[in-house]
Amino acid sequence: MTVFSLKNWVSVLCLGVSCALPVHAQYDFNPSDTGQLKPSSDPRNRAKIHTELGSLYFQAGNPGVALDELRIALSADSGYYQAYSVRGLVRLSLKEYDKAEDDFRQALDLAPNDPEVNNNYGWFLCETGKERQSIAYFLNALKSPLYETPDKAYTNAGTCAFKAGDFDGAQSYLLKALQLSRDGAVPARLQLALIFYRRGNFEESRIYLTEALKMMEPPTAEALWLGLRLERRQGNRAAEAGYASQLRGRYPTSQEYQEFLKGNFE
Repeated sequence: MTVFSLKNWVSVLCLGVSCALPVHAQYDFNPSDTGQLKPSSDPRNRAKIHTELGSLYFQAGNPGVALDELRIALSADSGYYQAYSVRGLVRLSLKEYDKAEDDFRQALDLAPNDPEVNNNYGWFLCETGKERQSIAYFLNALKSPLYETPDKAYTNAGTCAFKAGDFDGAQSYLLKALQLSRDGAVPARLQLALIFYRRGNFEESRIYLTEALKMMEPPTAEALWLGLRLERRQGNRAAEAGYASQLRGRYPTSQEYQEFLKGNFE
């Protein structure tokens, strides 16, 4: 079952401010541009600074350097649970699943009700074949009145419910994400488009896909692939060809384009 990678939202630290970002996102991060991160003799502050640096390096696509920063953070303060949570995400991205599990468990032991930790561990479970178990952690994250990005947890819950085959639950979570989102909820719209496509409701699928594409630049391979299949199912050959052209031009080495070449439209 295809699930859009764009919508794999996790919580990482961004210079002291909670934010939610895709696991595989790439960002223009200049490692020398850290003037606001001042050295500190206080262990907790040192842990916080190096965790933030680790988060930035992770977002910038440098997991090795990120792990070094997080090691320094935990050497400064072994009780700084945010460092364990971010390191768990880095290790998840490296497919070091046992080590990631240990980090998330440590973070949960230190802060069992922290919404970001619960959201991140839920995503870990979802990514490692435990989709149904993951839902409880997303819902636990949503219990916190201080959680700044509840739409991300609802999006994750919808993603993982869909992966588990619970279309009704997935749709409900994703619609809630749309209600709460402040940024257009592109990932939730894409996932809803896919759910309606799977259910054979092609008009509804097109509505959500069109809305998402208006907010994306450039469109992802996953979105183009869905659009191609959607138009193919409805017999719109010109529109199908347009999506195929974009997929070939933008993502010639993608899995989606390889499936297109093989004629595997489902």
